[in-house]
Amino acid sequence: MSQERPIPAAGVVCLRGGEVLLIRRGKAPRMGEWSIPGGRMELGETAAQAALRELAEETGVAAELLGLIDVVDYIGESVQMVLVDYAARWVAGEPVAGDDAADARFFPLDEALSRVSWPETRRVIAEAAARFGAGARAPA
Repeated sequence: MSQERPIPAAGVVCLRGGEVLLIRRGKAPRMGEWSIPGGRMELGETAAQAALRELAEETGVAAELLGLIDVVDYIGESVQMVLVDYAARWVAGEPVAGDDAADARFFPLDEALSRVSWPETRRVIAEAAARFGAGARAPA
């Protein structure tokens, strides 16, 4: 690994009723895999701000954060990251892939869990749905 220290990043489990928003990663790490929207924090922003910015950049969707789900360590072959994952309730917008995402779509919870290959991401999605599912109803 060529980096000197872990990279801070933030992700969002965006819930819309019984659906979860996933992106297909367009870049490494885990390129081509389905995951939650997220990415590296920028200097001067909080983890929460980074999570909402990445959500908007990768999907065009707006959401409000419901709470912190977990902090996850990712240690890959060429990168180490510290991922701060939040649950959020969809507020507006239909997903359109942008920035690092090759695709972006809402899936029913069971289908979303079956599409995600990394066990930690599946665990975070399931935890968000269990803790915040009822609070993730679409606004009237």
